[in-house]
Amino acid sequence: MAIKKGDILDERKRHPESCGLVVKIMGGGAGFEKVVCCGHDLTEDDVVAQMGSPLGRRKGDLPLAVILDEKKLFPDSCGLRVMVMDGGAGFKEIRCCGHSLTLSSVQELEFGQLRGGQPEPTGQPGFPGPPGTA
Repeated sequence: MAIKKGDILDERKRHPESCGLVVKIMGGGAGFEKVVCCGHDLTEDDVVAQMGSPLGRRKGDLPLAVILDEKKLFPDSCGLRVMVMDGGAGFKEIRCCGHSLTLSSVQELEFGQLRGGQPEPTGQPGFPGPPGTA
């Protein structure tokens, strides 16, 4: 059984004493190997139908709702994308296609940050653009 889009991996399924990391598969995953958290390996055996109770789950440095995208760092990969839903205090890495996705793989989008580059200035210095009727 391989993981697929929509699967939820819950560390508490086999390791109730853990930090309770929960990740949802958002895409890709053909080369998925494991998630390492609290010294445990989460595999296809940790897939659950829905997330369990949030009580007692310990959050770490990994922000909730952040998406780790293997394709952005490794273009030759299967394109695994996961979203962190809860827990994560003991998160170490995600292994897929022989690559390792860690906390340093997080690329956050800040509020106000544009997706493209900065717009090119159209006018002369001191003048932002052509005169208008504003």
